[in-house]
Amino acid sequence: MFDFIDMEFTDPATPASSGPYIPDAGECLRCGMCVSACPTFRLFQSNEESPRSRIRSISKILVENLPITETERRHLDNCVQCRACETVCPSRMAYGELFDQAQAQLQVSTKLLGKLALWFIENKAWRRKLMPLLAVYLKSGLQKTLRWSGILKKLGVAEAEALLGKPALQSLAEHYPTGTVKRGKVALFTGCIAEHFDRDTLQAAIKLLNVIGYDVIIPPEQGCCGAIHQHNGQSATALIDNNIAVFNALNVDAVVHTATGCGAMLSEYRSEHSEAAGLFRQRLQDINAFLLEHWPDDLQLLPLNGKVAVHEPCSQRNVLKNQQSVYALLQKIPGLSVIPLPDNHICCGAGGSYMLTHPDNAAQLRALKQQAISVAQVDGVVSGNFGCAVYLNAGDCKIEHPLLLLARQLQV
Repeated sequence: MFDFIDMEFTDPATPASSGPYIPDAGECLRCGMCVSACPTFRLFQSNEESPRSRIRSISKILVENLPITETERRHLDNCVQCRACETVCPSRMAYGELFDQAQAQLQVSTKLLGKLALWFIENKAWRRKLMPLLAVYLKSGLQKTLRWSGILKKLGVAEAEALLGKPALQSLAEHYPTGTVKRGKVALFTGCIAEHFDRDTLQAAIKLLNVIGYDVIIPPEQGCCGAIHQHNGQSATALIDNNIAVFNALNVDAVVHTATGCGAMLSEYRSEHSEAAGLFRQRLQDINAFLLEHWPDDLQLLPLNGKVAVHEPCSQRNVLKNQQSVYALLQKIPGLSVIPLPDNHICCGAGGSYMLTHPDNAAQLRALKQQAISVAQVDGVVSGNFGCAVYLNAGDCKIEHPLLLLARQLQV
């Protein structure tokens, strides 16, 4: 049953009436497209590290109600959750949703430091209190001492600490009015970690939205999108319900997001209150797509001679599927040549928290992306996802959000 490895087709089995739909082995076309798209298969060249093997384990968990072995669990956990397999699968396998359901059913046990990190992500007030301490840590010279001592590795936080940047300590205002003829009003989703460590991108978003005639509302009650929790088998229901309630209460034309990782999660929000979730998704837009749709005909940007490569995050390429809006926006800059980064279909290794939970696998994928950037021979690289940019920049890649490039070229 659900054997995606054996070459003999079997009669389709009837799944449990209340269980999720998983295509039977007889429906697998054996095309191998999911295998060639899978980043972990590329690393290990092993069938066990492929989507068709993992879906067999997921079937055991969700449909057959059977235990999986420690080896099967390890291969399942190695999945970076890029969902490239889902995009290319002719059977339209809902791999991402099934993977999250399997993780939840397995009742993933999070270590103490992981639980603490999730708690800070959930609790906005306490997260803000932590930021000044991180700022002092970065300025004091203690960072260099702790790295040298090896204590960070012993505590299991070396990978996370290596990604630290200077945090923004001041809160964003709740309202940023446009200085031109008002065309409407939007709400900006700021995220959790990005609210403090990707402030430049958020400010660029506000500037661009104001320039094209939109007031920007930033509700302080908003919280984390819940992606990190859900992808690690933890409940994100409270976070989802909170964001739906907060943004649905606003009289705005759209809810825009700047990080595609958050956007992918937000775009798939589900709730017991289906109408409320539907309204939220209906007004949700990626900021690149929103800017492109509402860009004034008379708004000209300063020229910039050079070549830029677009890194397409998995969340944008495989879930949102709107990566072309980035190319179209950047082409509004006179003189700029815009190309896709080679091997965009291969994950960079960030994968939400994957870069922390599987640092060795992630580092290998990052090295492949670094090689692609080197081969591209461009003047700059842009990425629409904060997590990808942070991880790649830690590997000396110098990547920025496309909004920063656009904002710099404004004539106002």
